Amino acid sequence: MFPPETTVGEVGERALVRHLRSRIPVGAGVVVGVGDDAAALETGPLTFMTTDCLVEGIHFRSEWSPPRLLGRKALTINITDIAAMGGIPRHATVSLCLPPDLPMGFVDGVYDGLLERAAESGVNLVGGNVSAAWAETVIDITLLGSGERILRRSGAQPGDLAIVSGYLGAAAVGLRLLGQGARLTEDGFLQQTGVWTESSAQYVEWCLRAQLDPTPPLALARAVGEKDVVHAMMDLSDGLSGDLLSICEESGVAARLDLAALPVDPAAAVLERARGGDASNLALHGGEDYQFLFAVPRDHHDALKDLAVVWDIPLTVVGEFLEGEPAVFAAQPGGSFGILEPQSHDHFRRKGPAGGGGA
Repeated sequence: MFPPETTVGEVGERALVRHLRSRIPVGAGVVVGVGDDAAALETGPLTFMTTDCLVEGIHFRSEWSPPRLLGRKALTINITDIAAMGGIPRHATVSLCLPPDLPMGFVDGVYDGLLERAAESGVNLVGGNVSAAWAETVIDITLLGSGERILRRSGAQPGDLAIVSGYLGAAAVGLRLLGQGARLTEDGFLQQTGVWTESSAQYVEWCLRAQLDPTPPLALARAVGEKDVVHAMMDLSDGLSGDLLSICEESGVAARLDLAALPVDPAAAVLERARGGDASNLALHGGEDYQFLFAVPRDHHDALKDLAVVWDIPLTVVGEFLEGEPAVFAAQPGGSFGILEPQSHDHFRRKGPAGGGGA
């Protein structure tokens, strides 16, 4: 182990690779792991593959992102992509682009989180790459998964219910809290409340965790992947308003969305009310919740609820899919309808502080 204050530039590439390699265990299904030109792996009948990255200044800021939580999130956002297609995450490679003056304590912290999340989810780290970066840190992960069937965004049918797991909006509130000076410790506990008083501490901590260390219902997604209960599924990374439209566009259907039914996160609702706002807008457009959106035949609704109750995961019917050109129609509380314009995350129309959804 290197002293935490030692920089990446002082360690050098070869020693850094040896150091990271010494930390990575060899798991099931790994024939050849870290150390060769490529890994050799065992996969199932179907192999799923995804990649996603966290870029400093775009997805995170180092001053408010504890390295361990950053490592956990980097792997989690890839895991949800595999899970959303009915696959089981299996093997990951990690590429790091690091400024030479970056302390080794930061690198080891990121790997603490990566290895911890990998152990929790049954993922093997099997290789990757390290490179110098002129300024910003980049954590780029490629993840392979396995499975026997595929759930796609293109499967929604007219008459299906649009159902969301969990609650929405906390991650978006968490991003705002970070911009206001709230912070978590390396272990995920509240360190600073920012502009909020101690009476709001539990709500602040919850929303910060939702942003910095998301915990999607992966067990439910895996069960859904094994059962024939939904027509389509995707993870909510960029915001419900845009992600629901994505299913409509891929499936060639329209959707009706009941805004009054949005499952707004209770902690987010408390904090937004205290500042005179409404968390419903963040639940609709905020993103980074990493819950799941399902297109469910009506006669399978009870079967999905039976799966969710095993892990005490709430499900909310937020609307239904309809025949028609791809569009989302929002049902207002007064009963009127109108086309909902998505305001979900777009990397090339980014607003506000660093943070944003994934692919």
